[in-house]
Amino acid sequence: MTRALSLTIFTLAGALLVSPAWADWSFNTSPTPNAIIQTNKTTLELQCDRLRFAPAGYEDSQDIVKKQGLSIRFMKNGSTEVGAFQAGSANSTIQIVDNYPVEIIFSDSADYNFVLDQIAANAVLNLSMVDQDVTYGIFDLKGSSAAIKSLRSICETGRSNASTLMEAPKGIVYCGGGGVKRQIEYLILDNPQDQWDVRVSVNGETFRAMTAYSYFGNSQPPKGFVVALLGEDRSEFLVFRDDDKDWLEFGDYTYRKCN
Repeated sequence: MTRALSLTIFTLAGALLVSPAWADWSFNTSPTPNAIIQTNKTTLELQCDRLRFAPAGYEDSQDIVKKQGLSIRFMKNGSTEVGAFQAGSANSTIQIVDNYPVEIIFSDSADYNFVLDQIAANAVLNLSMVDQDVTYGIFDLKGSSAAIKSLRSICETGRSNASTLMEAPKGIVYCGGGGVKRQIEYLILDNPQDQWDVRVSVNGETFRAMTAYSYFGNSQPPKGFVVALLGEDRSEFLVFRDDDKDWLEFGDYTYRKCN
C-alpha cells in the first residue's frame, strides 16, 4: 500500500536532521493556482493536480528522480507520525521541471486528495528518501488548511467551467484519422486563470492546452497557419484556415472540418 495512516514515534537514527521550515503558507491564483510555502532553502508548492518540491540542493532533486521515489510523512507534532504516502513510479510521474524543482504528478486523484487532506490536517510535513532515514525537508503546516481550501475551491471551479464549456462546444469540429477515427474540437477561454487557455476535446475526452501563435520559434509558418495548441500531455495540434477551408493537423494526420 502506498497510503497509510498510523500512530508511531518517528525517529531519525543516523539521519540528516532538519528543522521545520517556519514560514507562512500562502495561496496564489496566477499564473498557476497554488498553495505554497517558501523558506531560504526549500520550497513546497501544491497545484491543482501535482506537487512541486525544491529541496536545499540540486543534487537532492537529482537523487529523488534517480530513485523515482519520495516518502511523504505527516506528523502530528515534531515526533509523532500519523500517516505516510510513498510516491514512486507505480503511482506517479516524478521528474525535474524548470531546471530545479521535483514535480510529482499523481496517477490517481484519490492519492493526491489523501496527501492534501493530511497536509491540511496535521502540524508538520516530512519529505524524505524512500529507502533511508534521510530528510530532504521538513515543513510547518500551520496555515496550510486555509491555503489548501482556497486551492481546492478554485481548482474545482476551473474543472466545472471546463466541463461546461466542452459539453457545449462552439466553433469548428474536425474529423479524420487513420485506423483510429477522431473528432477533435477546441475552445479558447475568454478569461483563463493560468497559461492553460484552451480546452481540447478528442473523442469526448477533454484536457488543457495552451496557445502558441508563433510557428516553432522563428520558422516561417505555412500558408493558412492560425494557431498551435500545445497540450498538457505534450500533444500538439496545428490549426489552419485558408479561404473557406478549415483543417487541423495532429500527429501524421490531417483532420477536416466536419460540422
